[in-house]
Amino acid sequence: MKPSSLSLCGVFVLVLAVETPEVEGTVTCNVGGNVLSLFFVRFMEFGKPLSIIVAGRCKLKGCECIVFSGTYGKEKGTFKSPDFPKPYPANIDCLLYTFIGSTDEIIELNFLDFDVRKTNLECIRSDYLKVFLHLERGEVNEYTPWETLLCGGLADIPTVLYSSGSGLVLEFHSGPHTVNSTGFSGTFKFIDKRLFKTDGLKIPSTMCDYQFSSSDQTQAYGKFYSPRYPSTYPKNIRCSYRFRARYKERIRIVFEEVTLQKGDLSCLNRADLIRVYDGKTSADPAIRVLCNEGTELEVLSTGSDLLIEFVANSDWPGQGFKASFQFQPTEDNSIDSSRHNRPGSLSLPPDIEPNVSETRSSCDVVINSDTNKNGTIVSPSYPAPYPSRTTCRYEFQGRGKERVQIVFQDFNLYRSTDDSTECDSQDSLMAFVHIDGRMEKIDSFCGSTLPKPVMSNGPRLKLEFQSFFASRYSRGFKATYSFTENFGIKTGTQLSDYPCAFVFNSNESKNGFFYSPNYPGLYPRDTECHYFFHGNIKEKVHLHFNYFDVEGVLPCEAISASDYVEFSNFMTRDRKYSRHCGQLKEFNIESDRKFFRVTFRSNDRLDGTGFNATYQFLDEVETYTAKTDKTNSSCAIVPSLKINVISKGQWAAVVFKVALLSCEELEGMYGLSKRGPAINQSNLSIEDMVASIISLRDLLTS
Repeated sequence: MKPSSLSLCGVFVLVLAVETPEVEGTVTCNVGGNVLSLFFVRFMEFGKPLSIIVAGRCKLKGCECIVFSGTYGKEKGTFKSPDFPKPYPANIDCLLYTFIGSTDEIIELNFLDFDVRKTNLECIRSDYLKVFLHLERGEVNEYTPWETLLCGGLADIPTVLYSSGSGLVLEFHSGPHTVNSTGFSGTFKFIDKRLFKTDGLKIPSTMCDYQFSSSDQTQAYGKFYSPRYPSTYPKNIRCSYRFRARYKERIRIVFEEVTLQKGDLSCLNRADLIRVYDGKTSADPAIRVLCNEGTELEVLSTGSDLLIEFVANSDWPGQGFKASFQFQPTEDNSIDSSRHNRPGSLSLPPDIEPNVSETRSSCDVVINSDTNKNGTIVSPSYPAPYPSRTTCRYEFQGRGKERVQIVFQDFNLYRSTDDSTECDSQDSLMAFVHIDGRMEKIDSFCGSTLPKPVMSNGPRLKLEFQSFFASRYSRGFKATYSFTENFGIKTGTQLSDYPCAFVFNSNESKNGFFYSPNYPGLYPRDTECHYFFHGNIKEKVHLHFNYFDVEGVLPCEAISASDYVEFSNFMTRDRKYSRHCGQLKEFNIESDRKFFRVTFRSNDRLDGTGFNATYQFLDEVETYTAKTDKTNSSCAIVPSLKINVISKGQWAAVVFKVALLSCEELEGMYGLSKRGPAINQSNLSIEDMVASIISLRDLLTS
């Protein structure tokens, strides 16, 4: 084989062909205006047609274009900016990189290098690369909508891009200034788009509504995706995915990849959301609300119905999500192995495996919330000493919005005499939760200190007890477990609209306390909880935090992977209040009006013991009773005043303070003599009271 070239329709095409190619069919191209339609040439090699055109170059109205439609038989092809890795030239008005696959293919671009001059955040006034992702063919003109502009460095851009159809175009521009920026380079490949086909039945006359039903004629497992995945989803869409299992089955969902928006904003403040409802409709309880980004997020329905809604209203859509589903039997002994254990099916979770197997110890326990909502677990032989060289696993499987909470009643494990505070090489109990598709250790306990409560971040939790030694004085441990939907929070009224949300109403209680999930134990990871305070008219909310330990570094932003607590006078974000994280001393927070919101959010990294706080609904106008001065001095204090304690007026705050001070305190703080203005305590008229307040104000501000 040797290179040969063809010049057709003003397009120069470089091909790699057999020495005497035989053209099958016709070769056509259509160049009109700013529109380019690439063509395919088919060669006969050993009697089989072979499409091997890989690149073309053309001159269109105002634009030059480079066309890619194959990879020379390799897995990937390459593309780069002019003169790369040297600086690209100035005054590139319009250079099109056009990638075209077959009708069943999409294009993946992977940027390996990116250095395009950036002068502002929006890129439009600097050098830039304009991206067209949603093309059925490789055709663009001045009216074709584009998705994004790229400029800056590799850290400023999405390094991997996918088309939604068989065409993708990059449009490169450079300004009049000569720069040292080297441009870009990357790889491209063509992917079978049928790999991203949703396995459900699409409901007619809808864009993205699907039905998934369990039956003898359908698979017990499968995949589903956001629209256009792995490319960006459309704006202003609402999609529903309805799952219907059979009797004594439930639905297991794993969101393998979720990429909506970058950052760590509360889902209350996101326009793109995934909501999972434990039933047929959105009126059923919400199991999970997903936003931002995440991986391997697991959901298990309570019954045989599950609804997932995907809503996207943001101006900058993300990649979306890919997820797997499985219809699972609710009883361990009802597994149809021929249906559920076929090659390629999802692996069964521990709750539907045998309790004891060749790889399990005889003391292993699997506890399912269908059988018991709460109970007790103990170490082997408790309260007698446990045996040495023993490993026991306690696995818990909940459902719906249930979390597993462990509360220890007794804890006494043998500890060697060394001074180490770690539990390595000691008799210990370790706790594991499901993170990123695997069970990850979140804590370990040893010695005789009673551990604080432990809570899962989802429906699964595993405890593993290991003993290396034996001692007649070490009796082991005893703990209670519960499958709880309230996250261990027992104050306020829980809302079903959110996985974790509680309302505190002034009509029900004027004061009380609230705290983080699982307090005083470590709060669960990857959790968002809301506390809504509703006062009456002319009331405000006063919060006092007695204890605060939330993992993070000020200013508690996503760049530091911080958990945080935020405050707001609205359901949306309130920039008046900064985020709070770290270990803080006692502090107060006060609302501006009758409504106040507190949101706690944790990621999947580290954790802390959370917070404990009190709340109080206060009237804007309060009545305070002054101290009575028994010395009959001339600086007696007003006996009773109604003062607006949230007034911005300086003198009102001063008078409020004066009303609580004795004469000696006044003299020490303000340098007042006892010859100050007298306020008669008997039969004081309103006019006299006002005059006295004004007199005090004038004296204190003079």
